[in-house]
Amino acid sequence: MGAAPAFDSPADVGHWIAGAATRGAARRSQPIWNPATGAVARQLLLAEEADVAAAVAAAGAAQPAWGELPPLRRARVLNAFLALLNVHKDELAAMITAEHGKVFSDAQGEVMRGIDIVEFACGIPQLLKGDFTDQVSTGIDNWTLRQPLGVVAGITPFNFPCMVPMWMFPVALACGNAFVLKPSERDPSASLLMARLLQRAGLPDGVFNVVQGDKLAVDALLAHPDVKAVSFVGSTPIAQHIYETGARHGKRVQALGGAKNHMVVLPDADLDQAVDALIGAAYGSAGERCMAISVAVLVGDVAERIVPRLAARARTLVIRNGMDPAAEMGPIVTAQARERIEGYIALGVEEGAQLVVDGRGCRVAGHEGGFFTGGTLFDHVHPQMRIYREEIFGPVLACVRVRDLAEAVALVNAHEYGNGVACFTSDGGAARAFTRSIEAGMVGINVPIPVPMAWHGFGGWKKSLFGDMHAYGEEGVRFYTRQKSVMQRWPDSIGKGAEFVMPTAR
Repeated sequence: MGAAPAFDSPADVGHWIAGAATRGAARRSQPIWNPATGAVARQLLLAEEADVAAAVAAAGAAQPAWGELPPLRRARVLNAFLALLNVHKDELAAMITAEHGKVFSDAQGEVMRGIDIVEFACGIPQLLKGDFTDQVSTGIDNWTLRQPLGVVAGITPFNFPCMVPMWMFPVALACGNAFVLKPSERDPSASLLMARLLQRAGLPDGVFNVVQGDKLAVDALLAHPDVKAVSFVGSTPIAQHIYETGARHGKRVQALGGAKNHMVVLPDADLDQAVDALIGAAYGSAGERCMAISVAVLVGDVAERIVPRLAARARTLVIRNGMDPAAEMGPIVTAQARERIEGYIALGVEEGAQLVVDGRGCRVAGHEGGFFTGGTLFDHVHPQMRIYREEIFGPVLACVRVRDLAEAVALVNAHEYGNGVACFTSDGGAARAFTRSIEAGMVGINVPIPVPMAWHGFGGWKKSLFGDMHAYGEEGVRFYTRQKSVMQRWPDSIGKGAEFVMPTAR
């Protein structure tokens, strides 16, 4: 792999409103850390209510003209944005690694999955077509059309600072909306580069805006009467708050929450594939993925065969600065997140789980101040333990032993989260039964992280999703538009006299 582009960003990271970078009110700020070194890299300027209001006003002013453009002309702007993304994809990936910590190759993969959504959005004119019924009643035709909502907002998490915003804004923009993005305050710089690239692609000023901030900015977006819809990805408690608060203010809300993703390994599974899948899915991106596998459900005698192999691999993970080409795992995003993760490890020991590999105390030469922890492996975890029930969001894999497939399915279905799940097996009948009976929004058969492609849509069940529609794909088009039904007839087909009965087809 060649050298990554240098990541150069100003000392203060601010907002993007009405087509220009701005410091806004700039009354408050907080540090942006380099998690590999533990040093403060930049300062983030936090939005006040006035900054949010300015962003929404800019979006509201720009949206009508943008929404009136033919869908094909909007798609052409997104196609130009797509071309610029492909030119600057490594620059975006370097920003992600610098502020999040994930290894550079993983950050490149994140950017590419975001690019997939932009490619999908370029074809949205096809999906904006309505339905038409000729002669639905005598002399009357009926058709439907889909129209943009107006100003919509996205509130996105730290773990995918490029991909998750691109789950939202390309689809929203292609549908004719204006967008206000509130990215994570931990790794905000990618949002500003995407804003500049959209401007270079020809997006009119004000159609896409970025407000940096914390809870104050989120609450301001939720309360603002001109914001018609809010998309969110984050933890379940916050997702529920976003959903309830947004609904109370009359908004359409799509709030994706937490996860506790299980991977069921049957005795007939290819163990080499299963071990590789568990290691990559549990420890990739330091476990800071909403689709990370955090529970291995080991059926029958497979536990005795697979746990020693998992332990050997976990102990030899290459943990380094994410820009090191040899790195398999980088640092945790913040010192506080590392402290929380390692607190869960201590809790697991207290609860009686067998600590097979302890990732605490990890030190990386030359990066002693970095927020590193190692891969941790627990065996003999039971469903009543908190390390099983709660989302740890770190490189901690819990192994649960069950007797058979039925017990495995019952275990997964009893959990309050239903985001993603995987099953490794060589038995097609078992795979089919698992797929049909499992209660989760995304299922992988011999695929550990079954993130759907751009045209299928992403979303979980139960407490992993609050709202009716999944992210991106055709579900995203439905979320960012509303249907209008039109019935039409002309004077020469209108009967004489008032009609006092319910209209019927005749």
